[in-house]
Amino acid sequence: MGYVAVKGGTLAIEESGKRLKYERLKKGLVLDCPRIENGMRCLIDQVMSESSLYNETLAALAVKQAEGSPEEAVFLMRAYRSTLPRKHYSRTVESEEMLVERRISASFKDIPGGQILGAANDYTHRLIDFNLSEETDEAAAGWVKAYAAARGNLDDKTDLTRLPKVLDYLRAEGLIPLSAQDESEPDDVTKESLQFPTSRSQRLQILTRGQTGALTSLGYAAQRSYGALHPTVGELRIGNLPIYVGNPLTEQHDEEDAYYIGQIKVTEVETLFPEDLQKINGQKEIEFGIGYGICYGQNETKAIAMSILDHCLETANPEFPTHDEEFVLLHIDAVESTGFISHLKLPHYVTFQSKLDSVRKLKKAEALKNLTLEAHEE
Repeated sequence: MGYVAVKGGTLAIEESGKRLKYERLKKGLVLDCPRIENGMRCLIDQVMSESSLYNETLAALAVKQAEGSPEEAVFLMRAYRSTLPRKHYSRTVESEEMLVERRISASFKDIPGGQILGAANDYTHRLIDFNLSEETDEAAAGWVKAYAAARGNLDDKTDLTRLPKVLDYLRAEGLIPLSAQDESEPDDVTKESLQFPTSRSQRLQILTRGQTGALTSLGYAAQRSYGALHPTVGELRIGNLPIYVGNPLTEQHDEEDAYYIGQIKVTEVETLFPEDLQKINGQKEIEFGIGYGICYGQNETKAIAMSILDHCLETANPEFPTHDEEFVLLHIDAVESTGFISHLKLPHYVTFQSKLDSVRKLKKAEALKNLTLEAHEE
């Protein structure tokens, strides 16, 4: 859009930027990025997921610059991401190779390898801990040391590197259908505009980088009324996945010639949806559909909501908006939605004045018409 600048606009914009910095610094305290990175783990994970850029240090800097606003931090991260060269594509990641930190199932009490509660708010009282206001670095270091010593004394022989997937046992029993192996190259929504109908790889990409609150809201809507779905979490796991890239000096794709470049923490969810199937003989049979969700960091609510919407978009019931891929995918992006809402603050002088002129002309014509009618009546 092209707008005519208001007189003095450049100076006003510069002063607005200075005022923004003043508001951040006026109390004389400066946030330390390492403290943000270590003390705001959930916010860092959310920003990385929605910006589709895995860098905890950079996310902490973006959060600091955005003064804690997730959508602004995501905007900054997306903008920076667009400047980065894409030098390599990683090898396909197998989630079975995850080094698990947390693994639960709401469908089965006893699962191979056991339920691993890990770190979660699910089992805590939602009460403000006022003691945190007196917390010090020294006390925190002492607690961590004591905790590590206590953990070292536990006799836990569970191998957390290759825990089996819960749904594989249901597949082995023939209780859920086997998914067809799709070896086609995935689409990249960051390089090509989204076209409808979408491929599943496009849908999963949009969902995993979608705004956390938007996914939660639409997932809740699908549960409550738009389809009234009630899935069961077959397995939720959180942990670190190793990332490998191929040898840049050769075109061969030998698995033994891959290079380990690091790991990323993810949350992965597989949910089960009971579905009634009508048989030829009139009897009903229950089959389980599957929804899948995965995102950076520990963000369980988002991953579960993603799995619900994944199933909705796969089944595509036209009766419900939560099953409409255009409705869902075009309204969950953090940068797109925030930008479109925020653009309303920009000058709309010309367009609004044209609307005012139209209203004034109509009012004037209506008044003239009324005067003419009154004159004829007299």
